[in-house]
Amino acid sequence: MSSDDEPPETSDTAPANPGALKPGLYLVATPLGNLGDISARQKMVLAAAHTIAAEDTRVARRLLSAMGLIAPRLVRCDERESTAVAEKLIARVRAGEIVAFVSDAGMPGIADPGAALVRAARAANIPFTVIPGPSALTTALALSGLPAEPALFLGFLPPKQGPRARRLREFKDLPATLVAFEAPHRLVETLQAMAEVLGPRDACVARELTKRHEEVQAATLPELAAHYEAAGVLGECVIVVAPPAESDAPETDSETLDAKLRAALETLGVRDAADRVAAETGLKRREVYSRALELGGKKR
Repeated sequence: MSSDDEPPETSDTAPANPGALKPGLYLVATPLGNLGDISARQKMVLAAAHTIAAEDTRVARRLLSAMGLIAPRLVRCDERESTAVAEKLIARVRAGEIVAFVSDAGMPGIADPGAALVRAARAANIPFTVIPGPSALTTALALSGLPAEPALFLGFLPPKQGPRARRLREFKDLPATLVAFEAPHRLVETLQAMAEVLGPRDACVARELTKRHEEVQAATLPELAAHYEAAGVLGECVIVVAPPAESDAPETDSETLDAKLRAALETLGVRDAADRVAAETGLKRREVYSRALELGGKKR
């Protein structure tokens, strides 16, 4: 689906279809805080939409007002209601409407109900697309100066201590930068948990991105936990944590490596088995893959 296509005919019951947009579901990125980040294409789609679904309609209404747009039909679509709302939105698209979805800020589909809407749209075989734009994930990663390749997005970590620690242990030895979103009232305890499980790694906290009081603090995890415990914190936060140092990678002897690979090869192909074992051991994937080929033959 392309905004450059000629407008198709709409149903008699649908409102007039402005511009050259076809009926469909449009996931529209919105500014993280600075309205100057809105693109002409994002504004065009929001202006053309017959219905806008939003995590919080109050936030969406303020955004539209700030852009000088009159709010069309607004529909609340949060995590709890996304399945039921998706059916209604799909019906509106089939009736010839342009339907937009916006998260509270940033890219839809990242830690919000947008992914559920995409799955529903695909299952219903209706047209959908993304109007890209600001993302707290990539903005914080760029500001951190830490390696972006590879990087793993953890989303929001579990709020309870036990599940949060277990989740962090899953990725403790992964040779990748870790990125997590966090609410301000949980930032300190999450940084403390990260320091306990991951050790004193270099890290960065980016908060209030693109806003007047944007702040980026870079230090070790224990230092960041102590800083924010003393200073307090406001605004949504993104935590970026450096990969483990090579010296921190666990040593894996050849017998242990072979045992892990044989176990993985029972259910996976060579490539997938190598990926899993490399992630588990922190060893270089090329070396693990070479050994997996020897143990598994030319199986793919």
